[in-house]
Amino acid sequence: MAKLLRLICCLALAGLAACTRIDPPEADGRLVVAVRETPAFFQQEGATASGFEHDLVTAFADSLGLKVRFIKAVDSYELNDLAVAGRVHLAASMPLGNGALQFSTPIRTLTQWIVGHNESLGPHQLSDLGGQTVEVMAGSPLADTLRGLDEKSRPKVVEVPGVNEMELLARVAEHKAELAAVHGIHLDLGINFYPELSPLIQLPGKLEFGWAFGGEKAGEMRAKADAFIAAARADGTLARIHDRYFGHIKRINAEGIAKFLDDTRSKLPTWRRHFQSAQDLSGIDWRLLAALAYQESHWDPLATSPTNVRGMMMLTEDTADYLRVKNRLDANESIRAGARYLAELVEQIPDAKHPDRLWLALSAYNLGMGHFRGARAIAQKMKRDPDVWYDMKQVLPQLARPEIYARLKSGAARGGEAVIMVENIRSYYDILSRFEPAHISPYAAAPSFKLR
Repeated sequence: MAKLLRLICCLALAGLAACTRIDPPEADGRLVVAVRETPAFFQQEGATASGFEHDLVTAFADSLGLKVRFIKAVDSYELNDLAVAGRVHLAASMPLGNGALQFSTPIRTLTQWIVGHNESLGPHQLSDLGGQTVEVMAGSPLADTLRGLDEKSRPKVVEVPGVNEMELLARVAEHKAELAAVHGIHLDLGINFYPELSPLIQLPGKLEFGWAFGGEKAGEMRAKADAFIAAARADGTLARIHDRYFGHIKRINAEGIAKFLDDTRSKLPTWRRHFQSAQDLSGIDWRLLAALAYQESHWDPLATSPTNVRGMMMLTEDTADYLRVKNRLDANESIRAGARYLAELVEQIPDAKHPDRLWLALSAYNLGMGHFRGARAIAQKMKRDPDVWYDMKQVLPQLARPEIYARLKSGAARGGEAVIMVENIRSYYDILSRFEPAHISPYAAAPSFKLR
């Protein structure tokens, strides 16, 4: 009944708003897209937007020779209404099924989870849900899933307006809510920020999401989108964009995340200003430099490896000599030198785009530029793109194979360890970006590397 009433309201809105429908995208060269802001798929920091949907929609617009204008919807209801009214050319990341709209082929399929605090005693099966209160994001299809359970398992569903799924998970982590229902991708992301979360019950069924089209040319736009999605799936574009945002999120377990969060409270305050000063010098986000230092030394300025790699940024003797470092165990000197070195490595990979350029430079920081260049040569022979991290993370482990490294001047290398290092740094950086504010350099001429 709720779905029927919603459909009737949407159809009425479409009739009333017909006069406000926008012109086809070719009229002014812009594809107008409705999107809901969420850490998983679309987020904006100042004038810079990023996320899975941002990148995929932008690639679609590029394929049509169009620019993109994003309109942020408050919730899923508004996202739906904008599409039905024909006030946007497409609505991104919508569950398939509204009969008033035309949908692309599915872009992704998501699982559905009940999440609690790890101190809670349950529930652990569907029959335990009866009578429990579960929060969901307003307009989420998860609300329909929960209300569709049999009477014995059906909980009290509270649709919370004005929040996204990450904020729901924060409420559970902070004991402000007992249970929340979220999609699996948000759960995987959320555990990286809130390790006290516990996935309790996977709900039956999965939800398919795609792009929704309304208005007079909905069928024409849907056909173009289907052709683009098929091509993006075939040429690896979808896989590369997915890896850019989600390929690293399960790398560190909950215990490791909890330890990192503890160290950000106890250790990071001592070193924060040094990382920010290094950002002023290098243009690299201080939070990325802090993530690199944590991976290297766990913010221990006296760290020393069996191979005599030392200090906060774990510099080799040769690298320290090249950077004219007098004392590798001086934290400030180590941090500034490590930042300069990483910036130089970034500059040596001019054809890669950010953030791939940075992830590639981080792998070179671990391997050395000689081994990294060897891996790039291997990538070209394997018909992989040496300027794309998704391709190189599959090539780097090959450096440990005798039949591969025998052909390289630089010899063998533990390329698999470089991949793990980069993916860990990406996770640490995501966490610091969520909980630590950006640093604005006081020097207008400071270089800048955009990471998003």
